[in-house]
Amino acid sequence: MRLALALPALLLATPALADQVTVFAAASLRTALDGIAADWGAANGHEVVLSYAGTPQLAHQIEAGAPADLFLSASTDWMDDLQSKELIVADSRRDLLGNTLVLVAHGEAEPVEIGPGLDLPGLLGDGRLAMALVDSVPAGVYGKEALTTLGLWNAVAPQVAQSENVRAALALVASGEAPLGVVYGSDAVASQAAGEEVSVLGTFPADSHSPIAYPAALVAGRETPAAEAFLGHLASPEARAVFEAQGFTVLD
Repeated sequence: MRLALALPALLLATPALADQVTVFAAASLRTALDGIAADWGAANGHEVVLSYAGTPQLAHQIEAGAPADLFLSASTDWMDDLQSKELIVADSRRDLLGNTLVLVAHGEAEPVEIGPGLDLPGLLGDGRLAMALVDSVPAGVYGKEALTTLGLWNAVAPQVAQSENVRAALALVASGEAPLGVVYGSDAVASQAAGEEVSVLGTFPADSHSPIAYPAALVAGRETPAAEAFLGHLASPEARAVFEAQGFTVLD
């Protein structure tokens, strides 16, 4: 009789198993999202597994069936593509963040006015301009669009060094392998906070490129209460403060 009474007590005392939330996120979100996920997981007893890469690479992985619960894209186009294939939960989709596009340099450098009259080839000299892949990765696409709008692209295109994502392009500048690069404003904030030798020369005019937006959505067939809760948390005041401190604007 005592055994029968003890079993329910043991069951009630056993903690619920923690849920795991797997998030595929654009590489430019790394610094902000690492902190947000760690704090949320510790407060809620869940594990957040973060996988960072260029947005197109992540989108292709999701299409191939990779076990992501949540997708944070740096491009509305790639999220649109997954939505058209019914690979995300459309009702969960939200435009979460915005960003700026900046020209960065290795080491200390004097600011410049970014416009049609900028002598970008002169600034580069014999060096390379680091950018994310200009035909597929959002930061590279925005960057090429901005340089084209300003009439600068044709002059510098032969000197562009393309990387698989924007953080890889930033690393080329931070290491001195490329004197200049085109990255997000948030990447420059993260680099400077880490003590890397990167300075911001200037910000590209907002009207020189399409609006930068980071949509987020649950992956279809992978909806769980924990994934839904973490998606909701990304728009919370706590997460908002982290994103803004890292140079993002919060849209949601």
